[in-house]
Amino acid sequence: MAHKFWIAWVLILTGWIATPVQAKVIVEEKSLYRNVLVYEENGLRCMKFGKHDNGRQACIALDNPEAIVFNSPKMQLGALYLNPSPRNALIIGLGGGIVTVALQKMYPDIQIDNVEIDPAVVKVSQQFFHFTPSRNTRIYTDDGRVFVKQALRKKLQYDMIFLDAFDHLSVPEHMTTREYLLELKALLAPDGVMAANTFSSGQLHAAESATYADVFGPYYNLQVHNRVILTRLGGLPGMDQIRQNAARMKERFDQLSIDANWLVPLFATDARWPAGTRLLTDQYSPSNLLNGRPLEQTP
Repeated sequence: MAHKFWIAWVLILTGWIATPVQAKVIVEEKSLYRNVLVYEENGLRCMKFGKHDNGRQACIALDNPEAIVFNSPKMQLGALYLNPSPRNALIIGLGGGIVTVALQKMYPDIQIDNVEIDPAVVKVSQQFFHFTPSRNTRIYTDDGRVFVKQALRKKLQYDMIFLDAFDHLSVPEHMTTREYLLELKALLAPDGVMAANTFSSGQLHAAESATYADVFGPYYNLQVHNRVILTRLGGLPGMDQIRQNAARMKERFDQLSIDANWLVPLFATDARWPAGTRLLTDQYSPSNLLNGRPLEQTP
């Protein structure tokens, strides 16, 4: 049990879990999964799952709703440094609609398919987080893995895929496996970019690293509390190209309060894991047991 307490303390110290403060509850939306709570504190409006869960799924600044508050969506949008001209995108997971709204603002003609399993999250995002789907954005209330299988049958392809699906603490286990990543890879267009937002440590971090490398090959590893994996079919662009694209994106990113001087230095390719690390598969994906467990222990 020690690793679970360690994870909780890390989440508190990093800010992914908010420390207990007086918060104003705006609404609690009933859900078949976990009730969705919207509350305000310290100039932010935030979403979390359940009264007793302190993990924040999304936040916006009350005085500037267009500014991106969390580091994780900023890092996910670093995918645009790998391809600054996406024509379409698949986003799995909605939260407050932060990434979707940002893409709509920067690329008014982009076609977006956004998948969210919980209708309550969609409702709350639209009512309290300034999420308004554009005419080119389609919202699907579905499981992210089921949707991907259907998209494969329809032979859909996307220039970008954002995997941003979380329960109250982590990525659902069936969306961490080699088989699922292979399905996502098959949906990418030539030179398509994949961005995955995760929160892993210990053995899960190692297994996740090995699994992504097995499916996609080299990737950029960005980490500030959350971890974002960025990869591209056909090979990663070098850092010179990343910096050029960052300069190209500066005006658009400035509108969202994303600073290239902060984001570009996060691009790293030095993710490591022990030799022989077991891949996550449909037969083996015990994320809850692996997360936070020291590498020398076995589940």
